[in-house]
Amino acid sequence: MSRRLLPIGIQSFRNLRERGCYYVDKTGYALRMVEQGTHYFLSRPRRFGKSLFLDTLKELFEGSRELFEGLEACDRWDWSVRHPVVRLDFSGGNFKVPGYLEVNLMAQLDAIEDEAGVQGRYRTGPERFGHLIRTLHRQTGQPVAVLVDEYDKPILDALEEEEVARANRDYLRGLYSMVKSGDAHIRFCFLTGVSKFSKVSLFSGLNNLVDITMEPQYSSVCGYTEADLDAVFAPELEGLDRERVREWYNGYRWGGEETVYNPFDALLLFRKREFSPWWFETGTPRFLVETLVERGIPTPSLEGMLASNDLLSTFDVGDIATEALLFQTGYLTIVGREDWDGEPIYRLGYPNREVRQSLNRSLLQHLGQDLSRLTADRVRLGPLLRDGDIPGLGALLRSVFAGIPHQWHTRNEIARFEGYYASVFYSYFAGAGMDVSVEESSSGGRLDMAVKTEGRVYLFEFKVAERAGPGAALAQLKERGYADKYRHLGGPVHLVGVEFSEKDRNVARFETELA
Repeated sequence: MSRRLLPIGIQSFRNLRERGCYYVDKTGYALRMVEQGTHYFLSRPRRFGKSLFLDTLKELFEGSRELFEGLEACDRWDWSVRHPVVRLDFSGGNFKVPGYLEVNLMAQLDAIEDEAGVQGRYRTGPERFGHLIRTLHRQTGQPVAVLVDEYDKPILDALEEEEVARANRDYLRGLYSMVKSGDAHIRFCFLTGVSKFSKVSLFSGLNNLVDITMEPQYSSVCGYTEADLDAVFAPELEGLDRERVREWYNGYRWGGEETVYNPFDALLLFRKREFSPWWFETGTPRFLVETLVERGIPTPSLEGMLASNDLLSTFDVGDIATEALLFQTGYLTIVGREDWDGEPIYRLGYPNREVRQSLNRSLLQHLGQDLSRLTADRVRLGPLLRDGDIPGLGALLRSVFAGIPHQWHTRNEIARFEGYYASVFYSYFAGAGMDVSVEESSSGGRLDMAVKTEGRVYLFEFKVAERAGPGAALAQLKERGYADKYRHLGGPVHLVGVEFSEKDRNVARFETELA
């Protein structure tokens, strides 16, 4: 198989096909949607291929058969019928500015009306939108395909300005209600974005919208599966450690059992030939990190969060569940599912090394750590763990806490939580790319933290010195036999008791023993 152009940043289906780029065929999903219903909604994190899929639908409805040669849709689509398409795209613009949303919408409607030869009759956006749909149906004799990209960005951009966010949400509610009132003129409707705002707040007037976000049959409608990489990108995989590719970038899961890669990560890896947090570096929202810190969420608790369908959908201005925020933005994904009295309960966790490592580095900075120092410490941490240099490890960890500015403790609520100390430790190791697990169960109870590295295992127990007797952390590790679970690995097992001083804001006792 010969190598092709990598479609990095290409969201135009026509551009991608005409330039001969690699393409993972998603047209089968488009056919299924059109055959099974009319009104759809899909939530996926940023840079997951939503815009490209939406543009694929546009070209299908406009009858661009030449672009689909060799794809699943080519022989199954009725190319004799063409539908007018109304596509709205809210990916650009500054929606923090009051009133800008209406200006942006009017400009988009201007362009669509000019191209279609439609004379607008209304001065208000929703009414003008509804008139456009009715007129296009009447002029062409075919019902309209309505496609909305980044439907939620005008709200997300303004979350830190709640008044603007609420105004944008209410305006969009009126706009999207036109889809229901114009149902007789619509053949197909598809809205996509990052978040899943509650139907009450945003889609109260569009109750016939089918949410396919968590449906197993659409779990890989966006993203690349392992099979996709083998079938489409085989030439690009040569020379890459496949297991490392999985560890870094695979792991996103919605509804079904299949996991997918973020396309942006995969394409940048193939181009750069090195492992780096490509997706994370394109713009982790400051709002997310600040929200976690302000709510005092201990970072070890991010792995293993439990959530119901309702909780994962609790997303509205001023009412965003932590689990929903992390899941919908792609920083946590589904790693397990249980049924409780017939209701699905999802266990959340990091999708891969990129997200675990990068998010914890960002959190460390908000927990008072200096970025340049963190970079230097990461270089030292690995060798200390591999060599079993306990004195060096203790000195390094003490220096971490000593480096936190005193004023940071006084102005951040999370510092009042006992979990703050464990959060810094956990994020420090996770941010360095270590194999870290928390709250692992054994016959003796739950271990605070385990770190595995090249033949050695480090088992940590955390205590607050002023609330426990000297040596209590190490004693608990020994008394509960936490090491027994790890002896089969064959390497040294280090018990590490860490006691923090609330008064001194540092490690008061760091005791170790070989199990």
